[in-house]
Amino acid sequence: MSKPVLLTVDDDPGVSRAVARDLRRRYAESYRVVRAESGPQALDSLRELRLRGDDTALLLADHRMPEMTGVEFLEEAMDLFPYARRVLLTAYADTDAAIRAINVVDLDHYMLKPWNPPDEKFYPVIDSQLDAWRRTERTPPDELRVVGHRWSSRSYQVRDFLARNQVPYTWLLDTSPEAAELIKAAGSPELPLVVTADGTTLSAPTDAELAAAVGLSTAPAADFYDLVVVGAGPAGLGAAVYGASEGLRTILIERHASGGQAGQSSRIENYLGFPDGVSGSQLADRARRQAERFGAELITTGKVVGLETRGQARVVRQADGTEIAAHAVILATGVSYRRLEATGLDDLMGVGVFYGAAMAETPSCADQEVYVVGGANSAGQAAVNLAQVAKRVHIVVRSEGLERSMSHYLIEQIAGIGNIEVHTGTEVTGGGGSDHLERLTLSGPGGERTVDCGWLFVFIGAEPRTDWLEGVVERDDRGYLLTGPDLVADGRRPRDWPVQRHPYHLETSVPGVFAAGDVRADSMKRVASAVGDGAMAVALVHRYLEQS
Repeated sequence: MSKPVLLTVDDDPGVSRAVARDLRRRYAESYRVVRAESGPQALDSLRELRLRGDDTALLLADHRMPEMTGVEFLEEAMDLFPYARRVLLTAYADTDAAIRAINVVDLDHYMLKPWNPPDEKFYPVIDSQLDAWRRTERTPPDELRVVGHRWSSRSYQVRDFLARNQVPYTWLLDTSPEAAELIKAAGSPELPLVVTADGTTLSAPTDAELAAAVGLSTAPAADFYDLVVVGAGPAGLGAAVYGASEGLRTILIERHASGGQAGQSSRIENYLGFPDGVSGSQLADRARRQAERFGAELITTGKVVGLETRGQARVVRQADGTEIAAHAVILATGVSYRRLEATGLDDLMGVGVFYGAAMAETPSCADQEVYVVGGANSAGQAAVNLAQVAKRVHIVVRSEGLERSMSHYLIEQIAGIGNIEVHTGTEVTGGGGSDHLERLTLSGPGGERTVDCGWLFVFIGAEPRTDWLEGVVERDDRGYLLTGPDLVADGRRPRDWPVQRHPYHLETSVPGVFAAGDVRADSMKRVASAVGDGAMAVALVHRYLEQS
């Protein structure tokens, strides 16, 4: 096969030659460098490469070009080579345009001119992008096909599971000719129907059956570990990375998909080390791969329903009866969005009403009126993402503004997007439809009104869902896990309780069982603090093991 292509486009011949020279100097052995001096010329080159069957790994485009801007070029180039990494080359004065381009073309990076010395400012960026490209699964998405009804809750759940676990697939409505052929060949099965690359068919599969079919691990390799981490959100992933990297035999159990609520965020822009922002799924995928590289096991579709102490062992029990024992346990189960108390919406979950970002549904919101309920960062990030495709996005909040619960940078971003409208002092009090959501009832300053709506995304409050720990681990009145000093302050333990030996102790009322992230009482409810909790919990696990 031909070498993958690195394509650079800049209308300044001198700059164009300089970029190509620096690329060839380092990457010529493994890649072919193609140079163009205009957007249209570069697109012609890409079309020719596509016809010849050559692959393209990197697109590096200057922003200011007379015929076609770099952003416009990258937007068109995405249709030809969707997996190519996209880098914008820009002057300092154009950084605002580059930042806006992040959401327009899902920009992977932008670089400032000049980039000298390249060893410091150019090659590390390109190395990172090419590493990401090599790791990307570029198998055509039609290898896995999902057939289902447009308004089917289970069809949505299957697609959401695949999307959040980054498994490529093609979605086929059951009314399409191709879907009809697959349904006939499978013997008229119950929908949704999943057809794998080798022709295996799964009729209305459970999450566990689906996970096994696409190669996700669903069972532990051993009976005993040093550390069991429950929940693969930012705290759990952080604990798995630090635990495995420090020599603990670590297993991470996740019920649905890596990343938790943060994994559904379209763009996290205030996380340290990512000046251009990073999507929640990208961050989760990197953390998962990092944990697995250090030797941590990741179990998907594992539902933990019990925790016991048996001598020096801590044992977690899954819904299927499987037990996994370890020296220590970190509970990082996070929180779930609270249900919206509005008449008529419970029966429409997955068919117009969604809790969280529901990435699988975003394309279907094109040119639609979309409503987002909630005033925190997760709601704001979802609104910004949906505004790229929707006709209009309505943010509904009970408070008089967004300032109390949303980051300043996100509020400013929303204010600059013309098709986002914020409705303050407003609640969703009802909704309905036949087989899917068709209308909402809103109650606000002007009284009650009904609006046409087919898409509602809910991001309100949070619940820890720790009922399964009742009578085992001490919790506060809302169900959050009490740890260290909080147990003393809450009166659950005497002031001379030994757990006070560390001011930031994350140990629960059960020795050897620690809590990290959003499930912990009084935690900050931010991605960075959750990751920090995970790291700190591992440090305290080491201390616990030394003293046991």
